[in-house]
Amino acid sequence: MQDSVLIIGHRDCIEHGLFAYFMAAGFKVNSSAREGLDVLDRRAVEAFMADRKPDYVILTSVRSGGIGVNQAKPAEFIFDNIQAQTNVIDVSYRQGVKKLLYLAASCIYPKDCPQPMKEEYFQTGRMELTSEPYSMAKSAGVVMCQAYRKQYGFSAIVGVPATVYGPGGEEDPKEAHVLGSMTAKFKDAINAKASAVSFWGTGSPRREFIYSADLADACRFLLETYDQPQMVNVGTGTDISILELAALIKDVSGFKGDVVWDASKPDGALRKLLDSTRLLSLGWKPAVSLREGLAVCARA
Repeated sequence: MQDSVLIIGHRDCIEHGLFAYFMAAGFKVNSSAREGLDVLDRRAVEAFMADRKPDYVILTSVRSGGIGVNQAKPAEFIFDNIQAQTNVIDVSYRQGVKKLLYLAASCIYPKDCPQPMKEEYFQTGRMELTSEPYSMAKSAGVVMCQAYRKQYGFSAIVGVPATVYGPGGEEDPKEAHVLGSMTAKFKDAINAKASAVSFWGTGSPRREFIYSADLADACRFLLETYDQPQMVNVGTGTDISILELAALIKDVSGFKGDVVWDASKPDGALRKLLDSTRLLSLGWKPAVSLREGLAVCARA
């Protein structure tokens, strides 16, 4: 019998990558974003899941974005994500879902976290203030999964991905994560024949990126092989400075102008590199390099 997967999230590169991957792998796939499910409405979630009867649920964020939108809409970021994940985790347990995979985010680790960030560093310090409401919501989801496993024996597992990129990603410079925003700005500059592109900050922070198809493959691997309370980092083991990232995207996109940095704007956390030893030791590894993934995004 064909296994079914329900993807809870919004129309971003994570949802796009998960949907495409699990469809190609032969699963029956439903997506809250594609089917208009209001995950903030508990009754709607109950009715939808009772009808679709998913074997697996992958719970991502229903609202996410870069520093700018995190600062502009902090109340929406914390409320929408907490409301959605509370509904989905509880209903999944009560309706007998075989396993739920909750995707947290690397911002749940402390701002001044030792690098690379190990899973045991969770809740050992204050999170980055520029995204704290979102980070608090994602942290609550981690603890809720662990609580439901401890009290009810519910098979809820937690993955912590690096920053995800890929086709179908948000490219509104005002709302997207750094890579999507940069990609969009270079595309716009080329179309407008602009002589320069401006980005926030100094370019000095370092970030780790994982291609959406690699994340989807890791999700299937975890659903099929992992069932422990400890969360699992999902990364590539390498990072890049935002300055270097801009140069790489510029090269891939073909933009010939200048890159300008606005140091009056915040940088965010200085470094976020995951220690993915736990996942890699289980036998999974990423397949797509950053340059290869960016080339796909540039053509999209």
